[in-house]
Amino acid sequence: MPELPEVEVTRLGIQPHLEGRKVSAVQVVDGRLRWPVPSSLSKILPGQKVSSIQRRGKYLLLEMDTGYLLLHLGMTGTLRVLPSSDPLKTHDRVTFEFGKLSLRLHDPRKFGAVLWHPKSKGPIENYPLLLKLGVEPFSPEFSGELGTEVLYQYSRGRSVAVKQFLLAGQAVVGVGNIYCSESLFEAGIHPAKAAGKLTRPQCARLATAVRLILKRAIDAGGSTLKDFVNSAGDPGHFMVQTKVYDRKNQLCKTCKTPIKQIVQGQRSTYFCPQCQKR
Repeated sequence: MPELPEVEVTRLGIQPHLEGRKVSAVQVVDGRLRWPVPSSLSKILPGQKVSSIQRRGKYLLLEMDTGYLLLHLGMTGTLRVLPSSDPLKTHDRVTFEFGKLSLRLHDPRKFGAVLWHPKSKGPIENYPLLLKLGVEPFSPEFSGELGTEVLYQYSRGRSVAVKQFLLAGQAVVGVGNIYCSESLFEAGIHPAKAAGKLTRPQCARLATAVRLILKRAIDAGGSTLKDFVNSAGDPGHFMVQTKVYDRKNQLCKTCKTPIKQIVQGQRSTYFCPQCQKR
């Protein structure tokens, strides 16, 4: 599933092509996504200019003249900017035309989303799907001591494992499964440790690790396991940098102890039992 780094890579890829341009047409090829694509988009969007492309968690927010277009890649979705003359492919669900350019949502499993929020209904921050998201990892609210306090205060009284705590995204968004394992290794914290037992120094190390790992992933173009490609069709390369994820029984790059794998919440977690003592 595309996580924050992959969505940010997508945003950075489409931004220079689309910001400042006007939508010329919208074609809903198959609107049966996670939520039905509003049929009114083909009438609402033509003539509206994309003034900015932002990201909130795993949602892309295209600000238009009268509202925001919310895009989510779901499990296997990709967004690509292509010449409008390129023929549609199987699993292309929605295409937004910008003259000779086309922004296309390709989504084989149809778990993505294309939604519309009119500005008349209030700030985009109050949109129900965004309202309960944690802080952004690269925002001022998660920098330095503030990041430490976010993790420390949100984790108080929580008996859930710290890996699951991070994955939930209620404290800080964007730390997907791969990045949870890598961040916890970087911080030297066992993934099964109860979140409520994290000390302030551990929270400080973890906040720093989260920013570091996500930055590395973005710089590497994200992680490609099966389907993800960026807006130019290129895969991400972060997987060649992982220190624990998907390295079961391989030697730890720090201490040479074999990496272990456990299952938490039906998802694989990887860690070094020596570097991440419980």
